[in-house]
Amino acid sequence: MPKVRSLLTAALLTGTALGAAVPAPARAQARDCAPRATVPGAQKQVAACLSDLTTAGTVASGHTVPADWAGLHSTATKNPAHVPGVQIDGYFPDTSAFNTNNGWNHDAQFVIRLPEHWTGGLVVAGSPGNRRQYANDFTISDWALAKGYAYAATDKGNSGTGFYQDGKRPGDAMAEWNDRLTQLTRAAKKTVARHYGRSPGRTYAAGISNGGYLVRWQLENHPELYDGGIDAEGTLWRADGPNLFTYLPSILRAYPSYAATGDPSAHKALLDAGLAPGSEFLWPFHDQVYWNLTQTIYRKEFDPSYTGDEADYDYAARPRSVHEAVARVALTGRIRKPLITLQGTYDSLLPIGTDGDVYARMVRARGSALYRYYRVEAANHVDGLYDTYPDRLRPLLPCMRSAFTALESWTTHHQSPPSSATLPRPATGDLVDTCSLEAAS
Repeated sequence: MPKVRSLLTAALLTGTALGAAVPAPARAQARDCAPRATVPGAQKQVAACLSDLTTAGTVASGHTVPADWAGLHSTATKNPAHVPGVQIDGYFPDTSAFNTNNGWNHDAQFVIRLPEHWTGGLVVAGSPGNRRQYANDFTISDWALAKGYAYAATDKGNSGTGFYQDGKRPGDAMAEWNDRLTQLTRAAKKTVARHYGRSPGRTYAAGISNGGYLVRWQLENHPELYDGGIDAEGTLWRADGPNLFTYLPSILRAYPSYAATGDPSAHKALLDAGLAPGSEFLWPFHDQVYWNLTQTIYRKEFDPSYTGDEADYDYAARPRSVHEAVARVALTGRIRKPLITLQGTYDSLLPIGTDGDVYARMVRARGSALYRYYRVEAANHVDGLYDTYPDRLRPLLPCMRSAFTALESWTTHHQSPPSSATLPRPATGDLVDTCSLEAAS
């Protein structure tokens, strides 16, 4: 079990151990080329002209790392291919070295893809979990490139389960995530303008999990950079809660008793912590892979002086400095550009009642009309488990892609998306590649 646990953890949380980059000689398959623009502020950049910028081509040429995106989608997902163009890999100045991609041992790595047939837009993404810059290649980049968008992604400035070692004070590592996405967006917009001879007509932020959190933060704090955003399973950070620390310790305390004996009081405690009734079949996996590790690494980021058991962690009783560290990255709900949020009702890492539902209330409390929220029935935090439970789960990715299309119409043609709703799991049909944002009547 320890080996299984470590492999699953690496794949789903960091994307660094289940596989390796394609050997360097494979890169010779790509033509070296000079893009018509350099990336402003980059300390290093390497460009290649590729016959296919999607994962169908970059896996073979060595311009992506499949381990970075392991477990984020159903293996049955159909993705587009055959998008020629230029890929620029590089990094911005940074002092940490967790990211080993490209043999650089340097953080603040990015990837920018410039399709040959550009339709005038740009999609920018930050990585989910603690993964690196290629983590969204299958879920976001392929889709965006096939629609003619340029694409840019960042590793957020630090990666891996030891990310909290970056920075000088609690909260620095996560605060850097926001700065790095802002930095990349500005640089990518200029790169696109120089490469194509005109600025992108529309720029969208898109992300999953921690990447979804980044989308929210950007639209709250730098709306001038974007035309809208897609936030799937975004992490909620609030200084006064709810946040990871207000429910994960409760789950860690109650689950052992429930797993051992089915203790009804422990089951109630797990539901009270936010886990959804009906999602019990997912709990053993999350116990093995997510709960304790997530609590531990984020607690070390915001509260490194704590020495007790993680199950006994009491966020409300911790020093004011801890709450102030969380406040530095907290969300407010004050979005200033159109945002579509999606979250699965069976999310067993970020329970929907403590995350998506709360953020939706925060946005609505500010009276924003720039928001849609779709609760996707029976979707989990990531789609990889759909292959194991196709009769019980529903992939979130096709709904994210439908939301992207709706966002395009919303921001370019002023066509409002369907009203916010809970989207029931269809009893029939193609759940892997289709999703309607219309709630059943």
